[in-house]
Amino acid sequence: MLSRAYTKPSKKASPKNPVPNGDEDGSCRSISILDYEDCIFSFMDIDVPFVFCNRICNEVNVTLREVLRASVGVIGESRVGMTEKVVMKKGKCYGVYAVKRFKKVIVKQKEFGKRVMLLAQVSLGCKYLVPLRAYLYTKRMKLLACDYYPMGSLDDLLSGARKLGHTSLDWNQRMTIICSITKAILFIHSLSPSHDNKFQMNVHGKIKSSNVMINTDFTACLSDYGFSQLADRLEVVDNGKHKSSLSPSSSSVHPQSFYLDTLSQTSDIYNFGVLLLDLLGGAKAMECRENIIEERKEKIEKGEWDFFEFVVEGKERRKALRVLDVALSCTISSHQTRPTIQEIIIKLDVFGA
Repeated sequence: MLSRAYTKPSKKASPKNPVPNGDEDGSCRSISILDYEDCIFSFMDIDVPFVFCNRICNEVNVTLREVLRASVGVIGESRVGMTEKVVMKKGKCYGVYAVKRFKKVIVKQKEFGKRVMLLAQVSLGCKYLVPLRAYLYTKRMKLLACDYYPMGSLDDLLSGARKLGHTSLDWNQRMTIICSITKAILFIHSLSPSHDNKFQMNVHGKIKSSNVMINTDFTACLSDYGFSQLADRLEVVDNGKHKSSLSPSSSSVHPQSFYLDTLSQTSDIYNFGVLLLDLLGGAKAMECRENIIEERKEKIEKGEWDFFEFVVEGKERRKALRVLDVALSCTISSHQTRPTIQEIIIKLDVFGA
């Protein structure tokens, strides 16, 4: 829950006061914000209204207290923040939303609001971007409300099926998702650079499978557009390894760990390549360096190495091999030689697919 962001130190374990199950470390336990709202929030904090990004809902006063009470469960958590499903039933704002709480924002309130409004306006111009609906900025909580997708993310679909040893998506469904993501990236990268050199509108910043939301027809929408320029990101220890190449690893390493955090269009392209490899080969792709896949490409083409995690033959297999070529070109170490999204569009014949 959003309230889980607040913790209360638990008492140390003793024969008279044992620590409850799940708190064996004796460090802290989550408490409900509704139980402690009076001591955590000032009156002004708890009743601060959300600022909506469209005129329809501006007439309705939805407060932080109401959103906290409308939360029905956590649907995601990352280094940037926590996301919850919120069911609102108030006036014209009736609906289900995904509300993200940032752990640490990097801009002041006025700049935060300015950037969110700009991102919301831009996202409405592309049906392959998740729309931003509202935001709230208080001393203790910074929230963004977006559309909720019942099908969940691409990462949910892939990882959930893999844990059960199943293949959740066939080739046509995967290609539909790929085309949607490609169109979203094209839209973002085609935007004019912002006059504010501290805020880049023509970069996504967080392309990864957990930020690809799936519709019921298997088209997809990119979420978290521009969020990396609102919230702080944790530093990643390099340990002397080159971050921009896939490393051999055990199957226990999640694909999310291979994505770059650098804010640039070439990093967007790299992350798109990682996403493609995950869609094509799953664990086999994540466990190999890109040069190993390149060396075995002839075997993949001949069917001597079972690389794809789905069944694909004939014309569709040739298309899958073309996507593999694009994925490998996107994930090369030299960012100068990675293809642009326009070149990828042509290579994959996205608008003809």
